[in-house]
Amino acid sequence: MRTRWVLAGTTALLYVVGSVVDLLVERASGWYAGGLRELLTFAPVVLASFAVGWLLVLRRAGGAIGWLLLANWLVLVSFGFASTYAGYSYSPTSHGDLPGARLAAIWDTHGWPLLFAPFLLVLLLLPNGTLLSRRWRWVVVLGVLSFSATTLSGVLGGERLDRPFEDVPSFDVLPAPVHAVLGLGLPGMTITVVLAATSLVLRYRRSDAVVRRQLKWIALAGCLLPVAILSSTFLDKTPDSSGLATWLPFVLLFMALPASIGVAVLRYRLWDVDRVVAATVAYAAVTALLAAAFVAVILVGGVLLGGGSPITTAAATLAVALAFRPVRATVQGRVERSLNPRRWSGEQLVDAFLADLRAGRREPEEVADTLARAVGDDDLRVYYWLPAQDSHADADGHLVADLPASPTARTPVRRGELHLGTVVHRPSVRRDLEHLLMRAGLAVEIARLRVEVRRQLAEVERSRARIVTAALDERRRLERDLHDGAQQQLVAIGLDLRHLQAGLEDDSPVRHQLDDSVQRLGSAIRELRELARGVRPATLDAGLGPALSELAGRAPVRTVLDVTDERFARDVETAAYFVVSEALANALKHARPALIEVLADRVEGRLVVVVTDDGPGGALAAPGSGLAGMGDRVAALGGTLTVDSPPAGGTRVRAELPCA
Repeated sequence: MRTRWVLAGTTALLYVVGSVVDLLVERASGWYAGGLRELLTFAPVVLASFAVGWLLVLRRAGGAIGWLLLANWLVLVSFGFASTYAGYSYSPTSHGDLPGARLAAIWDTHGWPLLFAPFLLVLLLLPNGTLLSRRWRWVVVLGVLSFSATTLSGVLGGERLDRPFEDVPSFDVLPAPVHAVLGLGLPGMTITVVLAATSLVLRYRRSDAVVRRQLKWIALAGCLLPVAILSSTFLDKTPDSSGLATWLPFVLLFMALPASIGVAVLRYRLWDVDRVVAATVAYAAVTALLAAAFVAVILVGGVLLGGGSPITTAAATLAVALAFRPVRATVQGRVERSLNPRRWSGEQLVDAFLADLRAGRREPEEVADTLARAVGDDDLRVYYWLPAQDSHADADGHLVADLPASPTARTPVRRGELHLGTVVHRPSVRRDLEHLLMRAGLAVEIARLRVEVRRQLAEVERSRARIVTAALDERRRLERDLHDGAQQQLVAIGLDLRHLQAGLEDDSPVRHQLDDSVQRLGSAIRELRELARGVRPATLDAGLGPALSELAGRAPVRTVLDVTDERFARDVETAAYFVVSEALANALKHARPALIEVLADRVEGRLVVVVTDDGPGGALAAPGSGLAGMGDRVAALGGTLTVDSPPAGGTRVRAELPCA
């Protein structure tokens, strides 16, 4: 791998140096006035093959495709060097015929078959670097022989050279029979091109959806060929048109070919190729229509106002400018509808749903039914991801432990880095669904938020209902115990005191003392009843710190406290106290720890209470347990409670209570 990187860096350096030298030589020779313009347009074409070729080679993707693109780069560089070197040698300012200049001029004219050979081999190997089958090897052999024969026939056959080298004598070393045989290379080249295109068609028909999507990128570059022909033809007819309009579209085409190959091999999922192809076809059609309209206005204006009238040209230009936007919208809509009618109808359904959603006529949760209708999958279901529960939920907020096994395809829904949910659907609709989810992603996000809010509200309601029920049960138990136990005993004592009081004289001092005792006894009974309405330890009157210190002092194991002296709201202190109390009780009962640590402090507007023990762990907040009761008490105040108790890792209970 290091050798490839060194080779890539070396060739890149040579490429840059060669480009600079090429420009300096052309400027010095003065044989071609447009040298700078040619370099600035020819260089991107060469750079496209160079960059994509090395990218594939270094990524070790596409098999031999990367090396073939680098071969194409070498062919293009050789033509550029030959043209510049021969031009410098035969320019008026040259000092003579430089060594090899004649060969360079001949190569510039007759080496053209090699410009097509690497791309032809790439077509046979796309997209994974292998032939369609072993039988296609003879097509490669035919291509190599025919392209080589045509090149040799031109270089050695004595044919006249193109401008500006028409006066340079060519090589004439081939006997007539050999030259005639080599002349058969041109039909062989044609047959090879047809077979390469046939190979692509057959591969597309026999491949799965992934390979078809890759091949569509190559088809996209092929769609640019008629665009280039139409554009160059149309622009070349405009007033004051330079030669740039004739060949610039083809420069863009030969830049797009390596780029489309690189995308097909490496990043074929990055964009929606069907939509890009539709847009390309639409713009080609728009170009043709507007070109025809331009020519029609020019012809009609020429008949009415005379040829060459600037009014005619201005009117044609204005008509094209005004018609471009509506014509493009109409043509693109019809093209998309024709190329993929199912996707087009699905887009219409989703767009209509989004419009109704914005107008308040539809609910976000209906996005699942809309997507199911849009892709034609009645089994499609959307499950929303709830991070707090680390689980999926359906539209009603019911948690789903495992997604259904059927249908089998799964498509995650994301907006940026946010995971919104998962769509369960049939595998055949994946491509259309991925496209439609880009449009409906906001509706899915809104639906997920609504599901999460509804679930949280339902959980709060259930939590508070459990708290109220528990409080009522506790109050009834206390009232029952007081009534049947302590209260009955106190009442009996009061009756005994009254009975004793009745046997005393009215003016007896003891009678008055007994009367006071009975009154105090009645007050005690009333206080007991008051306690039943809401039990709160008396030690909390001095603050949370002293209360927790007194609680920890009763523990039979070592308990380390780190508790703030700050005072909090009465209900917050009570909840924190019972969290610590329950956690200590559970640890002493089930864990038998050697050390318990209690932390309580304010952190960013919340009272954070943490109780940690070094026991065996494995604690669970089962329904009806003390931990579940703690969670209900904390949730009723808008807080959260988490229990982290891995096996053999101790138990850590953390409660956060808002106290701002």
